[in-house]
Amino acid sequence: MTATRLLTLGMLALALVCATASSIAKPRVAEPGPPKSPVGEAIYLKGVLGTGAPLAATRAGAEPVTGEQAACVNCHRRSGLGSQEARSSIPPITGQFLFHSETGGADELQLPYIPGARLKRTPYTEDTLARAIREGVDSDGRQLSYLMPRFALDGADMSALIAHLRSLDRRKVSGVSTSELHFATIIASDADPVKRRGMMDVLEHFFQDRNAAPRGVSGQAMITTGNTDSVRSMFKVNRRWVLHVWELTGPSATWPEQLDRKFAETPVFAVISGIAGTNWVPVTDFCERREVPCLFPNVEQPPADADRNFHTLYFSRGVLLEADLIAASLLNAPADANLKRVRLVYRAGDIGEAAAVSLAAQLQAHGVVVVTRVVPHGAPGKTVAEAVHDLSSTDAMVLWLRPADLAALEGTPAPPNPVYLSGLMGGLDGAPLPFGWRDHAHMAYPVDLPERRRVRVDYALGWFRIRNIPIVAEQVQVDTYLACGLLSETLKHMVDAFIPDYLVERVEEMVEHRVITGYYPRLTLGPHQRFASKGGFLVHFASTGNGAPTGNGRLIPDGDWVTP
Repeated sequence: MTATRLLTLGMLALALVCATASSIAKPRVAEPGPPKSPVGEAIYLKGVLGTGAPLAATRAGAEPVTGEQAACVNCHRRSGLGSQEARSSIPPITGQFLFHSETGGADELQLPYIPGARLKRTPYTEDTLARAIREGVDSDGRQLSYLMPRFALDGADMSALIAHLRSLDRRKVSGVSTSELHFATIIASDADPVKRRGMMDVLEHFFQDRNAAPRGVSGQAMITTGNTDSVRSMFKVNRRWVLHVWELTGPSATWPEQLDRKFAETPVFAVISGIAGTNWVPVTDFCERREVPCLFPNVEQPPADADRNFHTLYFSRGVLLEADLIAASLLNAPADANLKRVRLVYRAGDIGEAAAVSLAAQLQAHGVVVVTRVVPHGAPGKTVAEAVHDLSSTDAMVLWLRPADLAALEGTPAPPNPVYLSGLMGGLDGAPLPFGWRDHAHMAYPVDLPERRRVRVDYALGWFRIRNIPIVAEQVQVDTYLACGLLSETLKHMVDAFIPDYLVERVEEMVEHRVITGYYPRLTLGPHQRFASKGGFLVHFASTGNGAPTGNGRLIPDGDWVTP
């Protein structure tokens, strides 16, 4: 290594140490990068040319692909920072990496560490990059991998695509300073106060633990990026984590303005956890518009179109997944069950309404008659009993009710035919369904069975015990702990590449390797998947030998884990 290179590294390290030792800095707002090209973005993300025609990609020995299948994002990802395909490394193609200088000076030090980056080659020009895209020849005149398709773009589309690659550079990111990373957790005005308290206990203790570790420059690291000619010397800084609590007030129509104001006052790198009662849509819209990652909020009714978004990830589809589980069970019932009508019972204004609408659509598509009974908002338990009264002999019934409403069924005659209920709304293992109702009851259960998840959940519960965190909402608290752990692991592997889209992509890659998965048997995410746990069980209550329900509330699966 040259003396100039050593001097440059030394000056960078000194600057980072000084910055880390400084007082708390105000989080910064991202600086705008090179101008965006809507045409280039459409080519890159959707495979649509400037004329509106589909992009076409060809590769030797393979069938051509067009449109979305040919889009660059499929391999190079939304961030432009590449990915791993089996043993093949897809390199980053943002302007920083394509056009970087060969000098190895300050320009290279500004590059984030990205596995698979190919730095020891002649920098591209716009002409040589166009040749690479059209003909598969790199800046040194060598053939690119056969995995790289060839694209016959005209001059205008090529210029637009290259402009988009330049616009992907994110040198200064919101909520990131040389000494701190700023995060927000968002609490909707209709959030359950008990669950809110449980979530905040976990977040505050996790951030305290994280910041108890030594901060500053952790030392020089020689990192090989996949090619023997591409070894980088760099420093990693352990930044302090700062948590901002964004409490939303008033009706949901006012939340977008509140969120914009909070973000302007305190820019953050990402949203971690968070909680809402019935509506998370304004928060999702804010995160998509601001391109802020939102990792695993505690919401039992995610937006129905969440898979179309990019920046918000969830553990589960919540009650919408439960609707799919119940639909699958009802539609696969034996013919002799003689189920011609299904009654759906939910309380007005609660999340059971959206689940009931989804379930009704699935049943009606197969010719099943659906009848709804809506319990007025705030009505006493007597109204719940009226909603389940007078069932015909051909009815099944689905209860989208909270524990207080289930308990209010005590003394009400149980129907002779199947009853289904929401596990998430009813309290899962603690659902207070009266014993007289349990003989024909089946519960949608979108988590792992209690005895199978015990070890994974005990890991979090032990962490809570050591820190004297009271258990007031176990699943919310375990999910929050899991979200924090995933964020911490992902950031560790990202080194200092703090780029919002890249954070989401790395979480997608990291989540399936997570061993401690809390309530869920397995977590996986793909580029167009926003829900990490995709299935669940139908369960029933254990009974004694004579068919009477037992008093211990033990749950028995109706069958295997189902992914609707």
